[in-house]
Amino acid sequence: MSKVLVTGGCGYIGSHTIVDLIDNGFEVISADNLSRSNPITFNGIEKITSKKIKNYKVDLADLNQAKIIFEEHKDIAGVIHFAAYKMVGESVKEPLKYYRNNIGSLMNMLDLMQMHEVQNLVFSSSCSVYGNADDLPVTENSPIKEAESPYAHTKQIGEEIIKSFTKQYDLRYMLLRYFNPAGAHSSSEIGELPIDRPQNLVPYMTKTATGELSQLTVFGSDYPTKDGTCVRDYIHVMDIAGAHTCALKKMINEPNGDWSNIYNLGAGVGRSVKEAIETFEKVNDLKLNWAFGDRREGDIIAVWGDNQKAKTELDWTLKYSFEDLMQTAYNWEKVLNERGLNTKA
Repeated sequence: MSKVLVTGGCGYIGSHTIVDLIDNGFEVISADNLSRSNPITFNGIEKITSKKIKNYKVDLADLNQAKIIFEEHKDIAGVIHFAAYKMVGESVKEPLKYYRNNIGSLMNMLDLMQMHEVQNLVFSSSCSVYGNADDLPVTENSPIKEAESPYAHTKQIGEEIIKSFTKQYDLRYMLLRYFNPAGAHSSSEIGELPIDRPQNLVPYMTKTATGELSQLTVFGSDYPTKDGTCVRDYIHVMDIAGAHTCALKKMINEPNGDWSNIYNLGAGVGRSVKEAIETFEKVNDLKLNWAFGDRREGDIIAVWGDNQKAKTELDWTLKYSFEDLMQTAYNWEKVLNERGLNTKA
């Protein structure tokens, strides 16, 4: 059983990935300082997997704190690095906060992996690196445009740091550029749990549906898209999780393969905000209270991706539909509501 370090393991995608890794026979340890997550997530992971996760509550941007993990675990086979701030709007307002945290924690991970001869890295990147692409869908060879936000810029910089690092040191990496993860585990034991007012569309919809938020604001109605609203590629979080497991398996089981590579992780379909709302309403048999608002700084007009490379090279398959995504997201929100765990926004 290979041991994996998942940084940001209490976060949204990190927690679902831990579940998928355990389901596929991996031993998992986590590093999460809980500044942007709720430790009850680990209870949910334990209920699903019957495994208690060891979490290191450390600041990975502090090398002295981060090195404790590697000193106590000499047998780490790979690192999946999620730990980063991710709110576009906040990054616009507080750019230095994002550069210090997102870039600092990554550089420390690379230092420690080199020191302890850990050779396999899966990096949580983002479709935001493409900016406002000239051609859609974007492929892994699409040009990297100017970042629309400091958050996106940290992902661009992170990718370049990893590429430069591996020119000098023996490290295999996979840069996974995912699009818009949403939904929740089918058990409704874990899901997206924002610590503040949600910034992403799907949790914004679910919280409006339960009445926690009085109204959903759609940011912008005059974009050059088919209905004036932004277009995104929505993918179920468990499909994203499964891709990380596939990536790590490839690197560990085929160590001589050329795994220093980039992969798009999306459903491969562009859906507008209005289309997402309509699907959510239909699947969950309800009507949302929503209205248009002004455009939001940092938002990309439209992006969706070609996912064929990941499907072919990683043996990755999509198991969840857009409707599954909307239904599991709302089921999770209702559980939060029942347990009194809603974000008071």
